[in-house]
Amino acid sequence: MAGSTSHPGLGAQALNSRSQNENRRNILSDAEGDVNSVLNFLGSDLPSYVASGIPQFFHGLPTGDSVKSSLGIGDSALAAQPTNVLNIDPYANWTDQGWNVRFHGNVYKQPNTSTDTLNDLADSLFIYGTDLKDLPDSQQAQARNLTAEIFVVQQDNVEVNTIHIEPSDSQGSSGQPGGGGGTQATGGEQDVTLPYNTTLEGDFDAFVPIDQNGLMSGNETQEIQRLNTHVQGATLGNSTAYLVPPQGLTVISDIDDILRVTKIYEPEQGLLNSFARPFTAWMNMPSIYSNWSTSLPNLHFHYLTTTPEQVTRNYMQFIYATYPGGSFDTRPLNFSDISATLSIRKFLLNKIFETYPQRKFVLVADTSNSDVMRAYPQMAKQFKGQVQCILLRNTSATDDGDRFPYDTSGFEDLDQSMYMFFRTPDDLTGLDLGAGQCYNTSVAQNLTFGYQGLPLGLGDTAPVNGSANGNTGSAAAPGASAGFGMTFAMGLGVVMWLTL
Repeated sequence: MAGSTSHPGLGAQALNSRSQNENRRNILSDAEGDVNSVLNFLGSDLPSYVASGIPQFFHGLPTGDSVKSSLGIGDSALAAQPTNVLNIDPYANWTDQGWNVRFHGNVYKQPNTSTDTLNDLADSLFIYGTDLKDLPDSQQAQARNLTAEIFVVQQDNVEVNTIHIEPSDSQGSSGQPGGGGGTQATGGEQDVTLPYNTTLEGDFDAFVPIDQNGLMSGNETQEIQRLNTHVQGATLGNSTAYLVPPQGLTVISDIDDILRVTKIYEPEQGLLNSFARPFTAWMNMPSIYSNWSTSLPNLHFHYLTTTPEQVTRNYMQFIYATYPGGSFDTRPLNFSDISATLSIRKFLLNKIFETYPQRKFVLVADTSNSDVMRAYPQMAKQFKGQVQCILLRNTSATDDGDRFPYDTSGFEDLDQSMYMFFRTPDDLTGLDLGAGQCYNTSVAQNLTFGYQGLPLGLGDTAPVNGSANGNTGSAAAPGASAGFGMTFAMGLGVVMWLTL
C-alpha cells in the first residue's frame, strides 16, 4: 500500500517488535484513508460483512414500504394476503414466579410475487458470477424461495395472536425425539398472550410467564423440557420452546462456517451457498454435536447467528434436520444500521448470560467473524466463571479462500486450558465438556497475540498448525478470478480499517 513503511525485501527476523508495530499501524492508517473509495467500489454494506461475519448480501435487505414499492403492490392487494409469523425457537428460564418463555420473532405478510419477478430479483441481487438460468433447477427454485422470504412486508404495531403451548414430541420442525434437545414436557398446555404489539419493524420479543400445568419446576430438575408453541391464526408460526433449568451447561454455537459450509469470506461462493445451493454440514461436525448431546443428555444447545430474520427459517430447518434441537437467536430488524449490526452478537450473548447467571457456557464459532474474536474473550472476562470453553475453528489455516486478518489479542489474559483453536472437527473428539475439558493438548497452539494474516507476513510468527497463527492462503486462491482478487484486495483495506 502507498505510504507504508514496510520493507518487502526484509525478512521477519530483520524487524524488531517495535518496528513491526509501527508498520502495522501505518498499514491500518493507509487503509483508513482509502476507505471511501473502497466503499464506493464494493458498496456501503461491506462493513457489516467484514466486521461482524455477516455477508454483505445479508445487510440492507428491503423491508416494509420499500418492498411494496419495488414489487408495485398496493395496500388492498397486500391486505388480502394471510398473516405469517416467524416464531423463533425460544428459551425459558425459571424464577420464583415460575417459568418465563422468551417469545421472539416477526409478523409479516407475503406478497403474491410472480416467478419472473422473483427470477429477476434473485439474478440481480443475490447471484454473482453466474446467471440464475445456468444453475440446476433445484438451485433456481431455492434461490426463488429465499428471495420470496426476503421480499416480505413486516406488520408494525399489530397484536400478536394468542400463542398455544403444548408438550412437544420432537425438536424444532424436524428434529430427533431425544438427545440434547431436551425431553417432552409432562404438561404445560395453555394459551398465552404477549404483552406488547409488534415494533415498527414487525418484531416482538418478550419474556412471558406461563402456568405450571404439570410442568416440572426448574429448581427440582436438570432436564430441559420441550414445548410446542404455535401462533394461532397464522399460516406459519410453529416453534419449539426449551425450558432450561438455572444450573447446567449450555453450548452457544455459531452456524456459518462452523456448522455449515458458507464461505462468507468468498463473495461468489458465499452467495451461491446461501441462496442457491443446499445447506451442507461442515465435514463431520454433526457427529461431534450428536456425541455431545447423547453423552450429556441435559446439555442445552443455543444457536446464535447474526444473519437477519428474513433468512432465519432456512437456518432453523437446516439445524433441526442435521444437529440436536435447541433454542435460537438471530438479528432482529431493528439492528439494521452498521453500528447496531456490529454490536448484535454481544447484545444477544449478554441477554442469555444474564438470563442464566448460574449456568456454564461453551462458545463455538470460527475466526472469520471478527466480532466473535472480540466478544468471546470479553464474555469470559465480563462473566467470570460462566464461560467454561471457547472453541474456534481456524478457517484461514485450512481454507485458502479466507484471507481476511483477525485479531487474537483478546485471548492474551485467558488461561490456555479454557480455549482452543482447531482445524477440523476431529480435533474436538474426546473432549469431556462436562468435566470442563476444553483443550486437546495434541493440537498445537503456538499462539501469539495480535493481528494474524496481515499483509507482508506481519503477525504471522508461528508455523501453520491448529493454532490461531498462520494462514495457508496465497495472494490469490487457485482458480480465483481477477475480479474477485480485486474485491479481496480492496476488502482487505476495509477489514483493517474496521479493526482499528
